[in-house]
Amino acid sequence: MKEYKNYIGGKWVDSRSNRTFESRNPSNWDEVIGIFPDSNEEDVQHAVEVAKEAQRKWAKVPAPKRGEILRRAGEILLERKEEIARLMSREIGKTLVEARADVQEAIDTAFYAAQETRRLFSYVTPSELPDKYALSLRVPVGIAGVITAWNFPIAVPSWKIFPALAAGNAVIFKPAPDGSATGAELARVLEDAGLPPGVFNIVFGLGIAGRAIVEHPDIKIIAFTGGTETGKLIYQSAAKYVKKVSLELGGKNPQIVMPSANLDLAVDGALWGAFGTSGQRCTSTSRLILHEDIYDEFMEKFRARLPELIIGDPLDEKTTMGPIINKPSLEKIERYVKLGIEEGARLTYGGKRLSEGKYAKGWWFEPTIFEDVKPHMKIFQDEIFGPVLSVIKVKSFDEAIEVANAVRYGLSSSIYTNDVREASLAMQLLEAGITYINAPTIGAESHLPFGGVKETGNGWREGGWTVFDIFTEWKTVYIDYSGKLQKAQIDTWKDFE
Repeated sequence: MKEYKNYIGGKWVDSRSNRTFESRNPSNWDEVIGIFPDSNEEDVQHAVEVAKEAQRKWAKVPAPKRGEILRRAGEILLERKEEIARLMSREIGKTLVEARADVQEAIDTAFYAAQETRRLFSYVTPSELPDKYALSLRVPVGIAGVITAWNFPIAVPSWKIFPALAAGNAVIFKPAPDGSATGAELARVLEDAGLPPGVFNIVFGLGIAGRAIVEHPDIKIIAFTGGTETGKLIYQSAAKYVKKVSLELGGKNPQIVMPSANLDLAVDGALWGAFGTSGQRCTSTSRLILHEDIYDEFMEKFRARLPELIIGDPLDEKTTMGPIINKPSLEKIERYVKLGIEEGARLTYGGKRLSEGKYAKGWWFEPTIFEDVKPHMKIFQDEIFGPVLSVIKVKSFDEAIEVANAVRYGLSSSIYTNDVREASLAMQLLEAGITYINAPTIGAESHLPFGGVKETGNGWREGGWTVFDIFTEWKTVYIDYSGKLQKAQIDTWKDFE
């Protein structure tokens, strides 16, 4: 067990709240990973004061020089990959294989963001007036408040933090309470990479710290990943200050399987998409939409593969499913399983908490399958965030698309088909920010845009080149070297003849 402090101005400092909270191992709740400050408004104010001064200086550093520090951060993450992955497995229960991938995504993002500091291109365009330049360029927003979920405690923060720093912003980061120890590793990495003090700050905490970040008038942008309802509250609160807000929220992601599909490949995708990270990804496959012509064959193959899932210690290389993050999340899953049965869906696999023997000290749930699910059911409509898969039978491609789109979310989607027409139409018709053809709903890559539509987000895209639209503002510059007053929209070409 370790006691942590906030990281502000390049130093680990005590919180001014005198309150703490614990992060515990969901595999063994007796193990306390760390004790953290439950920070308050004063702590956030301290971080803002430091960040304001640091950001002014940081913005003057040439972007490629900022990129060199980010590249070094990526190299340090690479050196510490196994150490951080093991901490992550203990803190959030992610299997070691997936934890390593989480760190690798942050490494990839660091290297990509570093390269992009040489490609923060501006636009130069002809002016409508002679002897005049017209151009636009990216400028940093100022201080970015970053608030993230627990399930990707290194990767998702890196999607926001590295591009924000590359663009010349300062950052105040509040990790999810359940992923605080892993999130703290970013501070150590950036400090060792040579980032100037105050440019990156961590304020740990629960609701008070997050609310203070959202409502502080000097924090000009909020980048949030988490639940849809929380995201709506953040959006409303930030609107009072006309802040820029980037929201990455929930998902209820469908995988469609059509008759022409390679069924063995589609089964692989459904197993990984539904039960990887124990279903605790915003991109997890939670709805499996099967054409009636292949329904029975697919389900027979699928059920035969379910015993391959190994639920256990996430530090064991053989484990394929770890625990649920905490008791409230486990109880939420149990409520939805009960509700699914009450609504008339047929529970055909799993559906129970595991609590005996090696599971006695943690939060565990079986992989769970419902069949005969209808679109009006809550288990079809709501994000459960656990290993619960709803299976729906359809009669046609058109019905499959209609069913896939019949939810309020629109993050990820998948279709398995070898029909080029179906694949092409799915790319156009699926209401989602991401569509996979013959691949599961999980597996985003760091150099491509990531985000969703409908109630999954508010239009911004993390990842790739598009993330810089979040963390920069466009400034237009006119340079008139004519030596006389020129009036746009008033002077015409004949006036110059």
